[in-house]
Amino acid sequence: MQQTEKTPNVLARTRIWYVLILLLSAIVLVRVFYLQVIQHDYYKTAAYVGQMREYEIPASRGVIEAFNGDAVVPLVLNESRYLVFVDPLHIEDVPGSAEALIGVLGSLDRAEVEGKMAADNRYQVVQKNITKTVIEKVEALELPGVGVQEEPKRSYPHGMLAAHLLGFVNDDGEGVYGIEQALNDQLVGAPGQLRAITDARGIPLAANPENTLIEPQEGKRTRLTIDVSLQKQLEDALEDGLERARSESGGALIFDADSGAIKAMANYPTFDPSRFYDVSIDDSGVFANSLVTSPLEIGSIMKPLTMAAALNEGVVSRNTTYFDPDQFTIDGATVRNVEESSGVGERNMEDILRLSLNTGATWLLKQLGGGDINETARTTWHHYMTERYFFDRPTGIEQGYQVGGNIPDPLDGFGLNIQFANTAFGQGMTTTPLHAAAALAAVINRGTYYQPRLVAAQSDMAGEMQGVEPIVVREAVVSPSVSADVRHLMEGAFSQNYRTYGLSGLRSGFSIGGKTGTAQIPNPEGGYYEDRFNGTFFGYVSGESSTYVIIVRVDEPRIGGYAGSTAAGPIFVDIATTLLDSYGMQPRVN
Repeated sequence: MQQTEKTPNVLARTRIWYVLILLLSAIVLVRVFYLQVIQHDYYKTAAYVGQMREYEIPASRGVIEAFNGDAVVPLVLNESRYLVFVDPLHIEDVPGSAEALIGVLGSLDRAEVEGKMAADNRYQVVQKNITKTVIEKVEALELPGVGVQEEPKRSYPHGMLAAHLLGFVNDDGEGVYGIEQALNDQLVGAPGQLRAITDARGIPLAANPENTLIEPQEGKRTRLTIDVSLQKQLEDALEDGLERARSESGGALIFDADSGAIKAMANYPTFDPSRFYDVSIDDSGVFANSLVTSPLEIGSIMKPLTMAAALNEGVVSRNTTYFDPDQFTIDGATVRNVEESSGVGERNMEDILRLSLNTGATWLLKQLGGGDINETARTTWHHYMTERYFFDRPTGIEQGYQVGGNIPDPLDGFGLNIQFANTAFGQGMTTTPLHAAAALAAVINRGTYYQPRLVAAQSDMAGEMQGVEPIVVREAVVSPSVSADVRHLMEGAFSQNYRTYGLSGLRSGFSIGGKTGTAQIPNPEGGYYEDRFNGTFFGYVSGESSTYVIIVRVDEPRIGGYAGSTAAGPIFVDIATTLLDSYGMQPRVN
C-alpha cells in the first residue's frame, strides 16, 4: 500500500522540475533573443564606447613663396615633427610607463608626466616638436595608452630673410605677426578627423570597417609680391646704413607705385622665425613690423604732399614765387627754418623742397585758407591727410597689428593753427612709413591710390594659383598735371642735393626724386627733445615702364648732421642704386 502511494509523488515532482527547467530555458532564450536581437544596436554601441576614439588629423599649413626674378621659390615650408600623448584610460602601470617614456624623451618632470597619465582627460600631450628618430623609439616601447601624432612645423629655407613681414607660427599652431597672423584663417586649412576602434592598448585598428575618415584640407598656398634677391639686398643696405649712422633700429621698403605691390620690406634688428621662442618677453617688440605697426612724426618728407595739396587746390602753381620771412609766429609759437635755409628772401616751389623750408610748408598751408591759417585751411589740409592720403587708418596690407596714425581734429582743440602749421612739415601728427610711401605713390603715379599689398596670388579649392588684382582705394588723389608738377619739383630738388646723400651721379634715362625728413622726438612730459631726432627719406626711381617708391626710417641716429640727410639719405641711395643696377629697370628712350 505504501509503495503505491510513493510512485505518484515521484512522478509529480519530476514533472514539476521538468516544467521549471523548460520555463528557465525559455526565459534564457527570450533574454538572449532580447539582448542579441532586440537590444543589439544598444549593446554594440555601448561596447564601442570603450574602444572608440576620435583623432584630429592636422591640416598642412599653406606654403608661402615669393619671386626670385622670373622664378618662384619657397619662403616658408612645412616639415614633419611629432608629439607624444597619453590616454589615461588605457595606462595600466603609471610609474612604469612614465619611467620608460622619460627614458626615451629625455629630461621631463616625472611628477608632471605621471599626473598626465592619471588625469581625467583622455588626451594629454606629453611633449611636442619631436623628431622621427625619437618617435620610432617611443613606438618601439609599445606602451599601452601612449600614442604619437604628426604635427607639421614651419621651416625657412632662407633663414631670417623677410622675418618681419612673414611672422611665425606659435606652439599652438596660430600665426603671430606678419603674413602668418593676417592670413591665419586662410593658411591654417581644415583638420581632418579619424574615429577609430582601438585595441586594448588604445592603438587604432586601421582596417576596422567602423573607422570614419575626413581628409584634412591643406591651407592656401600664398605667393608674395616681394623679390627674394631684392629683399636680401634691401636688408643688407639697411643694416649697413644703420651701422654707419650709429642707429640701433630702422626700416625700409620698396613699393611699386603702379600696383601697390611691396617688392621688399625690412626692419632691423630682426629675429629667426624658426627660433622665435629664444626671444625673451622683454625683447618681444623685435617681432613687430615697425613699418606698419609704429606710427611716427614723419618730418619734412611731408612737404611734397603738402605742396601736392596746394597745387591740386589751385592756390599755387609750379612757377609760383613768394617772399619767405624765415619765421612765422602762430598762436604765440614760432615756426623757424633750419640754419642752412639762407634766411629771408624770394623763394619758389622748388626751394621749399630743396632747402626744406618749414616756413615754406606753412606758407602753402596759409594759401589753402586764402592767405591765412584758418578753419578753411585746416579742414582742407585735414581732408587731404585723411581722405586722400589715408594717414589715420590701417592701409589693409596683409600684416598683423597694422595701425593708422593720429591726425589732429581741425575744429576741436587748443592752438589749432600752430598744430596744423606743424603738420604741414610732418610734426604734430603721426603715421607709418608705409602710409607715407602709399601717399607719395598716389601723388606721382597720376593720382591713383593703390592699397599696399604683399599677396600676388593664392591657391583656389582645386589648388590652382589665382592672381590677386591691385585694389584701387581712390582715384584722382591729385590731377595728372599736379602729379607731373610734383615729380618735376622733387627731381629738381634731388638733382641739386644728391651728392649730399652719397650718390656719385645721375643716370641718363632714369628719374630720381626724393625728400629728407628730420623730426624731433616728442617728450612724454610735453614738447620735444632738443637733441633726439628720427631721420626719414622718401623718394622714387622711375624708368621706361616702372616706378618704385622707397622710404627709409632711421631711429635716433648718432652720426651728426641732419638725420634725414646724413643717416636716411645714404640708405635711400644704396637701395635706389640696387634697383638701377640689379633689378632690370629699363631707361626711357627719348
